[in-house]
Amino acid sequence: MTRARTIWEEGTEPGRQVVLLGAAATLTIAVVNLLISGELTWIFDVLFVILSVILALRVHPRDFLTIAMLPPILMIVSFFVLAIAGPGSIAQSGDGVVQALVTGLTHHAGALAAGFVLCLLCLGIRQRFLARHPLGDGDDVSERRR
Repeated sequence: MTRARTIWEEGTEPGRQVVLLGAAATLTIAVVNLLISGELTWIFDVLFVILSVILALRVHPRDFLTIAMLPPILMIVSFFVLAIAGPGSIAQSGDGVVQALVTGLTHHAGALAAGFVLCLLCLGIRQRFLARHPLGDGDDVSERRR
């Protein structure tokens, strides 16, 4: 008798696809938030944290390492793009690219930390769960580590 898969076993997407999904979703969230309010607000922060968890749950176990550092990279790259396109969206209008990037990261550090920690926590829970409950379809933990 086979048991139903849990949320910890559901991730099946390759790391490359999850990275692309994360980049597209982060930029989309930022653009929509900018269109609504003219600057990044708590809406971006909340959705970024939720996105970080979703990405950690979607990735295939063999690509955990790829996703482990994704939330900080997503935020830095997104803020860099925003700092080039229009520094006023994340900082003062007259700020340079580096200053706008640093200011934006500072203002959204809570979301960055929460998203990063929750992403790592989800990956850790999934790794421990899968070590104790192999999938049984030939994709056991020893194969995933290779």
